[in-house]
Amino acid sequence: MDQPNNVFQLVAVVAEREVIRYTPAGIPIVSAILQHRSEPIEAGIKRLIEFEIAALAVGEISGRFSKAQLGETFWFTGFMARKSRNGRSLVFHITDFAATAIADESISQNLKSKI
Repeated sequence: MDQPNNVFQLVAVVAEREVIRYTPAGIPIVSAILQHRSEPIEAGIKRLIEFEIAALAVGEISGRFSKAQLGETFWFTGFMARKSRNGRSLVFHITDFAATAIADESISQNLKSKI
């Protein structure tokens, strides 16, 4: 049976970021806190959404993410996973990110190619 994809996308500000650390296996990891704020329409009513989410950049992406400017807004792509094997809290694993202007342009081009 095919499992549904676990894909999470978010436009957020890099609020906090730790320095690169390494797992015992030598894999680089950068932990961060991302802040999101938006006003989507739900049931015809504008709703203010604000939250912080724990995030990780693991492997090759961690080097690029460690250089991302604090306070800047990016379009993040990744997946959600438990913070620990037996825990209930989630952490966002970043697999890619781009400046919002670049991401908006890429999305527009992708939509135009499907029309």
